[in-house]
Amino acid sequence: MATVARAVAVLAVARTSTVLPGGGNSQRLLKFKPLCSSSSPSSRKLVLYSKPGCCLCDGLKEKLQAAFLLSGPHSLSDVDLQIRDITTNPEWDKAYQYEIPVLAKVLSDGTEETLPRLSPRLGVELLQKKIAAALGEQ
Repeated sequence: MATVARAVAVLAVARTSTVLPGGGNSQRLLKFKPLCSSSSPSSRKLVLYSKPGCCLCDGLKEKLQAAFLLSGPHSLSDVDLQIRDITTNPEWDKAYQYEIPVLAKVLSDGTEETLPRLSPRLGVELLQKKIAAALGEQ
């Protein structure tokens, strides 16, 4: 938990909500950027399907926050992360209700490709490396 608190303290996090037809807020866009980084447009995008009260989802969110802080050859500093609450969209709920947390990469044509399930036991560095490798396969 202390690592996550430090991660949040040194991140600039931009949050936006998208309102769906029917009036529900469906998603948050979280852009994790170190405060000292330059602001260049991101070409790598991830979507995390989650829901409130999901302890596995919360654990992955915490590890993702920490992974976005790490530098090095597998840096995720240029990645946009969008968190989608499946309870706000019946299609997402039907598709992912028994699978969350689900992480998907957004391809250049706008379609999504689900990434292999990440073990909750993975360390932050290995999680960062696996996500960077998956994003590099576009």
